[in-house]
Amino acid sequence: MISIIIPAYNEGATIRRCLHALSHQTVPRGMYELIVVDGNSEDNTREVAEEYADIVFIQESERVPGARNDGFRRAKYDIIATTDADSLAAPDWVGQLLDSFADPEVVMAFGPVTPIDVNPKNRRYILLFNAIMKFGAATRLYYYTLGCNTAFRFEPFDRAGMYKIKDAGDDLEVGFRMRKRGKVCFNPRLKVGFDFRRYEQFGFWKTIFEWYLIVLHGGISRRFSYTRRVYRNPELQGQTLSTAQAGKSKKLWKFRLALSSLSGISQNYGPGEKHR
Repeated sequence: MISIIIPAYNEGATIRRCLHALSHQTVPRGMYELIVVDGNSEDNTREVAEEYADIVFIQESERVPGARNDGFRRAKYDIIATTDADSLAAPDWVGQLLDSFADPEVVMAFGPVTPIDVNPKNRRYILLFNAIMKFGAATRLYYYTLGCNTAFRFEPFDRAGMYKIKDAGDDLEVGFRMRKRGKVCFNPRLKVGFDFRRYEQFGFWKTIFEWYLIVLHGGISRRFSYTRRVYRNPELQGQTLSTAQAGKSKKLWKFRLALSSLSGISQNYGPGEKHR
């Protein structure tokens, strides 16, 4: 049983495709819960989320890591996963999460990403991201995780202090603490579609440079606003991931338009700690 946390802020244009994908997995819907932590959005993010999620509530802590931590504290299952409101999980993502934690010694699992908008530029970006990720996992020098595709076993994660509240670098830093608690699993079949809108709108190398500088400043910087961006409202076409391609880890996913399937799809806190 898995709890999936989705932080969101003004994601009315993207969160439906995210939650639609998470609601149509290869494992029964009753095997996992969806928790949306809303940063007090000014659009219809919460209204859309309530159509799909088991729990929707307003964020209480600061920044994106704080939103994830808020969701983790309300989760009712031992395995807790996090993804982003603009990401797109593969149809077997939850199943792969279960496989990743089959070993009771595993305390953290993460996987690669693939571009939602498949074009030559985004493919190059993904090759860079995944190369850095795979090198770290193979050498165990570091674990380059992304918040859109990471999961934990709750108790060791809680003891480790959960995510640190940072603007940048929290995904990288958490791996150093979790590997002291048990095994860290890199699962190449645990895939999530990544949205490159940040890099398209603000520039790839500029974004990377700002991230790096913020990390050097301890994760928070008044000069740079890495996580406080205002995005243009994209014209989304309801891309969904092809189920036939999802199980082929060596091939790029293919996306197809699915407006017809999205158009017809129409708060309570979960049980407490005793139910974990």
